[in-house]
Amino acid sequence: MPVPSSGGRRVALVTLGCARNEVDSEELAGRLAADGWELADEADDADVVMVNTCGFIEQAKKDSIDTLLEASDSGAKVVAVGCLAERYGKELADSLPEADAVLGFDDYAGIGDRLRGLLAGDQHVPHAPRDRRQLLPISPVERQSSAVAVPGHGHPADLSGSNPPAEGGFEPHDGRAPASGPRVLRRRLDGGPVAPLKLASGCDRRCSFCAIPMFRGSFVSRRPTEILDEASWLGDRGVRELVLVSENSSSYGKDLGDPRVLETLLPELAAVPGIVRVRVSYLQPAETRPSLVEVIAGTPGIAPYFDLSFQHASEPVLRRMRRFGSTGRFTALLDSVRALAAAAGARSNFIVGFPGETEDDVAELERFLTLARLDAVGVFAYSDEDGTEAVALDGKLPVEEVRRRHERISALAEELTAQRAEERLGSTVEVLIESVDGAVAEGRAEHQAPEVDGSTTVHGAGLRLGDLVRAKVTASAGVDLVADAVEVLSSAPGGPP
Repeated sequence: MPVPSSGGRRVALVTLGCARNEVDSEELAGRLAADGWELADEADDADVVMVNTCGFIEQAKKDSIDTLLEASDSGAKVVAVGCLAERYGKELADSLPEADAVLGFDDYAGIGDRLRGLLAGDQHVPHAPRDRRQLLPISPVERQSSAVAVPGHGHPADLSGSNPPAEGGFEPHDGRAPASGPRVLRRRLDGGPVAPLKLASGCDRRCSFCAIPMFRGSFVSRRPTEILDEASWLGDRGVRELVLVSENSSSYGKDLGDPRVLETLLPELAAVPGIVRVRVSYLQPAETRPSLVEVIAGTPGIAPYFDLSFQHASEPVLRRMRRFGSTGRFTALLDSVRALAAAAGARSNFIVGFPGETEDDVAELERFLTLARLDAVGVFAYSDEDGTEAVALDGKLPVEEVRRRHERISALAEELTAQRAEERLGSTVEVLIESVDGAVAEGRAEHQAPEVDGSTTVHGAGLRLGDLVRAKVTASAGVDLVADAVEVLSSAPGGPP
């Protein structure tokens, strides 16, 4: 049973899914802290357990349901938020009575009131799901003035009637809102040296397999000043690496009147005090301009790292996915990257077993993977997603055949990425230290993003959490590297100059 709290206002947040959800959870934490709620580390110590769910693929949905069921065992009130809650709304509430409330994105601005009502015994009526793309103007440049709720785009003005918390969203250490400087509607839930920073939300693409735009909405950029303020706020709190996230980072700025604004924003982010590395994720190959490649590959402080959403390499399959590209175009893009930064990191995800996929298509994907020399590869077996165009496509493959192809491509990807890691033997890498155990530390090199890629074990005395270290690679195991520290390029705050 939960430990009673003074006033019954303790909430525990559980975050599932991607880094975008992490940012959304920290916005919710900032709102709740500003509204007088105390954040609990464990469900058993909370009056309310809020699960920020993922609704991307079938396994993610199952994990979200299982987490909600587990939370109900704590005796606390259980609230579902996030993508699964937004996507299914009333349907989820009806099928999962263990959840005391299912809240959509429109509830985030009043999250404190929603939870107080829940504890008071009020019955929350869950929303009927709708296509959130229809809530925003078709023209991207008209979206900035819209009042539609967009998770992760909260602004301190939303809390104009609230008292800032003693520890939380946009406060200095004395507990009062600053007279000047960044005011950020966010409270960090993880004190590590790496933090996601949201560039934008939503997506304007119409990939036939993807439901995300329906429940995340159309593409909306955050303004550069807001992003820079949040970057400064994170830098002041010990963050050393910013991971820029969105559904499609290469679209950033198109609704601001300047589709190339990311190329000017990146150097500004790299210059933020305390920040030693900025990483861009979620790039669409068809929108990755040569000028953007040049900035990412050649700007000091920007990781030469390219997270490119290829999804397949066979032109017929890509067309059925409503995507563009081919083996030739994709390898040319990678060649242009490596011409500027030979050691640049590159990763991608692929779907196998898509309706209509032939053996020739699979062979073409294998050919591309062999040519691409990717550092990390995610392979997903196709499955129907509610509301997507692909559900109605002909040429569906038997489940067992999809499974076989998934295993085949996964095995090849594992072999090829291990070979790519071996190519780095004897080279030097720049590693941001994320954990230390005596003379052994672990972190990420420039080509390794948190959570999704490999890691680097660094041997060296005196290393500290948050140090940026140059190290020489001595061994590899799969996609992971082992290296010896050569020198500390930038010491963590509080360390040697």
